[in-house]
Amino acid sequence: MHLLWDFDGTLINTYPMYTKCFQQVIGKGATEEEIYTQLKKSFSHAIAHFHMTKDQELEVRRLVNQIQPEEVKPFDGLERVLQAADVNVIMTHKDYKNVKRILDYHGLTSYFDDMVTSDDGFPRKPDSASYAYLHQKHRIDMAIGDRELDLLPAKELGMKTCSFQNTHAEADFYLSYYHDFFYTIGK
Repeated sequence: MHLLWDFDGTLINTYPMYTKCFQQVIGKGATEEEIYTQLKKSFSHAIAHFHMTKDQELEVRRLVNQIQPEEVKPFDGLERVLQAADVNVIMTHKDYKNVKRILDYHGLTSYFDDMVTSDDGFPRKPDSASYAYLHQKHRIDMAIGDRELDLLPAKELGMKTCSFQNTHAEADFYLSYYHDFFYTIGK
């Protein structure tokens, strides 16, 4: 199986730390639950939702870039799925340096055959250009993401989709835990 993965919230549980960064900048103006909910739509959506100033946005981004790899963790059961796949690729809006730093720290780098990051200059999701690029190179069978934004480009290109920890996104498969991957999707 050839899998295309989103990074934040799909491979690595980064949203709790992102929520703390937003909370630090916004203060008591929003609950952690409200921030988390908005972040799960998208980072830029959360910035707009909370009417953040440019300075606040820059401060949140600075705090996010200071998150250390040990402060975020891969989801339980993920490594078993990565091991079973024939090809794993990543498409993320995160920059290469930070993706690589986190993957290296958690010993996951060797599982990935390719990745497209913000450094590669592709249009942002839901534009399908980056997915098409990876699909042409690796013949992707399925895209896995935690937001509908991650799945729309895959659907456009005719790939199967798997929504991770999100039953609100339209997908072919739904997973709450990677331990259930083989039961839900098979090999």
